[in-house]
Amino acid sequence: MLDADLNIGPACLLLDISLPEATGLELQSTLGQRGHPWPVIFMTGFGTIPMSVQAMKAGAVEFLTKPFNDDQLLDILRTTRQRAATAFEQWQRIQSARQRAVLLTPREREVLPLIVAGLSNKHIANRLGTSEVTAKVHRKHIMEKMQTRSLVSLVRLVSGDMHVGILG
Repeated sequence: MLDADLNIGPACLLLDISLPEATGLELQSTLGQRGHPWPVIFMTGFGTIPMSVQAMKAGAVEFLTKPFNDDQLLDILRTTRQRAATAFEQWQRIQSARQRAVLLTPREREVLPLIVAGLSNKHIANRLGTSEVTAKVHRKHIMEKMQTRSLVSLVRLVSGDMHVGILG
């Protein structure tokens, strides 16, 4: 599961707390660290309040204690399917932005946050100790590599994904 192809589409995980090689909480943590977009629903026959709090703080959608009602599980799975689709779409946008950001040169990576901050070419040039023409060329290359046509779309792309390391 840890090596699963994430491009398979939206999914959600129904995990038991007790697994053969690790706890469900450990698996949830590992998946989160790897950036997996799948929502997690926990089930257990011996849950504790601290365990459920830990799972929910780590982003679990639900923490069910056995025995649970089948209809309750099906309702949760239906709701989670929508959440999974949204999470997967966001994950795909982030991955696409990361792939495009890899194409930026080190200097363009310096220029990008200045553009996003709203600095003009003149101010970028002053900040970096270069010419305004050079700043303009960097801006043009960044826009091309990030596949954006406007400053607004570049800001939206980068600002929405800052937490994933595009600027860092």
